[in-house]
Amino acid sequence: MVVNSIVYRNGEREEVIVPENISGVLNEPDTFIWLGLYQPDPPFMKKMQEEFGLHELAIEDALTAHQRPKIEQYGESLFIVLKTAHLTEENRIELGETHFFISEKFLITVRHGASDSYAPLRMRAEERTEMLSQGVGFPLYCILDFIVDNYSNITATLGERINELEAAMFRTEFDRRAVQEVHMLRRQLLALRNAAMPVDEICNQLVRLHENIIPKPLRAYIRDVQDHAHHVVTDTDDMREILTNAMHVNLALVTVQQNEVVKKLAGWGAILVIPTVIFSMYGMNFESMPEIHSPYGYPLSILGTLLICFVLYRRLKRSGWL
Repeated sequence: MVVNSIVYRNGEREEVIVPENISGVLNEPDTFIWLGLYQPDPPFMKKMQEEFGLHELAIEDALTAHQRPKIEQYGESLFIVLKTAHLTEENRIELGETHFFISEKFLITVRHGASDSYAPLRMRAEERTEMLSQGVGFPLYCILDFIVDNYSNITATLGERINELEAAMFRTEFDRRAVQEVHMLRRQLLALRNAAMPVDEICNQLVRLHENIIPKPLRAYIRDVQDHAHHVVTDTDDMREILTNAMHVNLALVTVQQNEVVKKLAGWGAILVIPTVIFSMYGMNFESMPEIHSPYGYPLSILGTLLICFVLYRRLKRSGWL
């Protein structure tokens, strides 16, 4: 459950601390704790509630995945929920969650479901001691930026797949698998959009209302995350619109092609009606049929039938029905 539990003093990594002994470090000046957890169980979170003085409602939410992205304030600490996204080898988006407990003295991350490890991110953050010396705002920014950049990477990868699907949809054959793929991609893009959209408001509140956590030098970084999240929302909207239009174009092309086939069948049906009518009339048992006793009657009827059929064929050909 405990991925990392580290104390930072003046931006320097000091020591790995046992979570049960954290409360003794929280009152030290210029010090904060960065605790990383992965799917902790209720007894452990109950202990963390006592050590950090966390609100019971936030603990309850952190133990339950499937929370909506949000930011809540409980006393001196913040509780933030963000959706994380992971792209599988089959180009399917798997969503997870990261829950944050934040105050001036600690940053706790609780990961659920599909999420990449933050250990490499922690190592890169520790290389910038001048930024870490400003408190928990910098590691919080690093994680937010990592999550949102992952959104952007997913949209870029799906964009290539969408271009392939769009090209495949511009044909007159109906492809059920392609239509199903388009529908599935639109649903995944909607889920990614819904994950990225609340980031804008979360960043806005961090910058405007929580100067103790996000000092002035870090505000530009948070606004950069906000801008990237806005681009993700815009990109997902554009890609969903492209997929919708491509599907409509495909259905329109299929309909036009079907209409062309129907027109041809109707044209040939009209031509075949002529010999059907003439020959059915001469098949009736009447003696006073035109030219029925003439030696030229049969070839004349055949010739007349072919002539009428040819004239009708020419007219239908010129009008585009054949």
